[in-house]
Amino acid sequence: MSANSASFILPTWPAPSSVRAYVSTRIGGVSGAPYDALNLGLHVQDDPVAVDQNRRLFASYIDMPDSAIWLNQVHGTEVVTLPCEYLPAAADAAMTRDVNQVCVVLTADCLPVFFCDQAGTQVAVAHAGWRGLCAGVLESTLAKFDDKSKVMVWLGPAIGPDAFEVGDEVKEAFVSVLSEAKEAFKPSGESGKWLGNLYMLAAQRLKKAGVEHIYGGDYCTFRDVERFYSYRRETVTGRMASVIWLDR
Repeated sequence: MSANSASFILPTWPAPSSVRAYVSTRIGGVSGAPYDALNLGLHVQDDPVAVDQNRRLFASYIDMPDSAIWLNQVHGTEVVTLPCEYLPAAADAAMTRDVNQVCVVLTADCLPVFFCDQAGTQVAVAHAGWRGLCAGVLESTLAKFDDKSKVMVWLGPAIGPDAFEVGDEVKEAFVSVLSEAKEAFKPSGESGKWLGNLYMLAAQRLKKAGVEHIYGGDYCTFRDVERFYSYRRETVTGRMASVIWLDR
């Protein structure tokens, strides 16, 4: 497999032809260890020159327009509608109706969630770590769409349910919002610890909000060392980008 074809993943969802969506991997860039190789995050102390080159490489691999807005992510629920005159100081999701306007979030274990409407006129992507997911970042993103019942979602690469160990406080936070969230946690074998299923938690919240068409949820960034960065696994590491735009 050539470097450029290994450098991204295509969502497996029945999105309209006008929707372009990709997730980068760690393959095919120029960063050195521990960021090797296609690190797209500027905030992780990697060489900015290397990150800039990686971003240009990734854009060339997927023929991405030069309009990406890189958010300052804080595990919150703010959603920015692009293009915008003033970018918020922090946001964890972006939505657009404009052709060739790229929405992007960065992750390395957190869950990237792609949204599009069935008509192919609105797209969005959200960064859903457990805090943002619990606080409602997906619901906030969904609220930007004209008709929730016409939205489809793809759950991108995140830490898997056999690797995401959390404490009682995380489980209790989710269950306090949605009682069925308890189904997404199983004992880890250590007292007071649980294995949480981010994919299930996201799907539960999306279904509750009215989304009927949900796809993806079959990766584990922690286990797949070759393709994905993982903060839990490495602490000092790079970031993957999840990008979406309208092309018509």
